Amino acid sequence: MARIKEFCKRKNIVFTLQRYGIDALGAMAQGLFCTLLVGTILNTLGQQLGIGFLNEIIVTVGKGEGAMHYTIGGLASAMVGPGIAIAIGYALQCPPLVLFSLIPVGFAANAMGGAGGPLAVYVIAIVASECGKIVSKETKVDILVTPIVTILVGIGVASLVAAPIGAAASAVGDFVKWATVLQPFWMGILVSVVIGIALTLPISSAAICAALGLTGLAGGAAVAGCCAQMVGFAVMSFRENRWGGLVAQGVGTSMLQMPNIVKNPKIWIPPTLASAITGPLATCLFKLEMNGSAVSSGMGTCGFVGQIGVYTGWVSDVASGAKAAITPMDWAGLVLICFVLPAVLSWIFCEILRRIGWIGENDLKLDL
Repeated sequence: MARIKEFCKRKNIVFTLQRYGIDALGAMAQGLFCTLLVGTILNTLGQQLGIGFLNEIIVTVGKGEGAMHYTIGGLASAMVGPGIAIAIGYALQCPPLVLFSLIPVGFAANAMGGAGGPLAVYVIAIVASECGKIVSKETKVDILVTPIVTILVGIGVASLVAAPIGAAASAVGDFVKWATVLQPFWMGILVSVVIGIALTLPISSAAICAALGLTGLAGGAAVAGCCAQMVGFAVMSFRENRWGGLVAQGVGTSMLQMPNIVKNPKIWIPPTLASAITGPLATCLFKLEMNGSAVSSGMGTCGFVGQIGVYTGWVSDVASGAKAAITPMDWAGLVLICFVLPAVLSWIFCEILRRIGWIGENDLKLDL
């Protein structure tokens, strides 16, 4: 056992929640952002603003009716599997040959995983990365052995488990979406609070939403919860952090408050209560749906990706005939749920807690 531990230490193979549950999951979200999410944004900009080069077909794969035509954004989105795999490999500190060998592994895992492809890539990329590390630089022909082992293990495991993982993730996501439609009030609260909390924790709410394919009303509730955390913390800590903190948390991430939450967990109450209110308002009153990319559901106001995702969903629904037009009620719901209500509610709850002594001076201060 001691020899195994020493070998793992030498190979930088660390079996911890930090490595797999935080580092890898966070990297997965970055991989999603740089491929699927950016691709979606580029396509939307091209279509809505009439930008020619973004609408132009630059690559065609195949011939005849089965040919696939790709714009710049389409190509970016198509690389989601390799993007996730490379990001995870980087987070796991893989040697270069292992890292680059994850490109075909990610593509295969995502393709085999179907609707739950991102979760399949997450699991399989971790396995392939660690197996690649085991053989890395152990032979004189490392340039052959390491890529071959990494690719064969990755694609081999993918052929066995990618489809079941994808199906399971899709089933869970479908259940959450079904339950939200059936019980929009209670599920609106549950999804909004849970995904909002996940966004502030050092894990990836975006990766969770993408893995489960969280769209529709459930996606709308997730957007509400994430916005409540980001905008809530930004506004309630304005007196301590001023404009820098407002931007860093409101357009960046509420995760910046985690050290303060550890010191005083009560500061988490205001934005969480706000999310418990905005979630059911999103599902029951405004019928806010995320019919864009599922990863957008877990982004909140980070780069305004959540709002862009909702908008792209509207555009797609109008184009397909599922929605007649984008209405003033749609815009009112988006602005109120994502910005106004999180700011007002979190500030009110925070002021109450300040007055009763639960939140003290500089409890929300960031080291900016």
